[in-house]
Amino acid sequence: MKKISILGGDLRNINLVTLLAKDFDIVYTYGLEKAENLQKDEKVVSCRSLEELMNNTDVLIAPIPFSKNNIDLHMPFSDSKITIEEIIDKMKAKKIISGSIKQEIVKKAEDNHIEIIDIMKNESLAILNTIATAEGTIEIIISNTNKILQEEKILVLGFGRVGKILTNKLKMLNCNVTCATINKEELSWIRAYGYIPKDLHRLKEEYTNFDVIVNTIPSLILDKEKINFLKQDVLLIDLASAPGGVDKEYIKEKNIKFIHALALPGKVAPYTSAEFIKEAIYQEI
Repeated sequence: MKKISILGGDLRNINLVTLLAKDFDIVYTYGLEKAENLQKDEKVVSCRSLEELMNNTDVLIAPIPFSKNNIDLHMPFSDSKITIEEIIDKMKAKKIISGSIKQEIVKKAEDNHIEIIDIMKNESLAILNTIATAEGTIEIIISNTNKILQEEKILVLGFGRVGKILTNKLKMLNCNVTCATINKEELSWIRAYGYIPKDLHRLKEEYTNFDVIVNTIPSLILDKEKINFLKQDVLLIDLASAPGGVDKEYIKEKNIKFIHALALPGKVAPYTSAEFIKEAIYQEI
């Protein structure tokens, strides 16, 4: 059986250690020393150094995201710091599984004969993660508005994986939900599902009709022109990966409530997210 180890990461990786320990004789870790619950598990070995971890690794599960500053690995449960250059130098022809990895990092790894897999590109995982993203978004709406969901007029921008699941869950809660896209086929599906379809290019002044707007499109959608149509008390949520789909500076200038809700699966459902990641990892190895 391959030796598997986990380096750094957030609550998802901590839960992943516990899950993997049920299947492996030993799971080696480094950069998770602040996770006190792992210290009680006899099948979890906390390595004293990165070198010790590397000596007990065939497959390394790195942080998700791999890095937040493109310099150091993401290790919120450790006081240690490991640079991207250091981990690539020490891996020596092994396999890294991580997520949200910049292409230049992938290139460096491949140049050093390291197989690096971005698990967040696994289609099964991407679909399952939308469940937590949708539920986390609904939690944000409830916490940041003063009406019941059923009385809110909600606009979802985009009808991709996240847009589909979120709109479905909002509809099941009897929300007045509109979904906007530029894709004609998607507009037909929106109508077929019983949601209110809108052509994204023709919304313009209609933006003022909504109490909550959720963007799922990873490109600038809400620019200055469109923001000027928003109600002052609207709640604007952006689920798109950085830099997002909203002119943040102008939103701040207009004093509109705005939440850029990134990485919701790891925040609202770290255990379930870890289960999904484990399934995806097993598909890869």
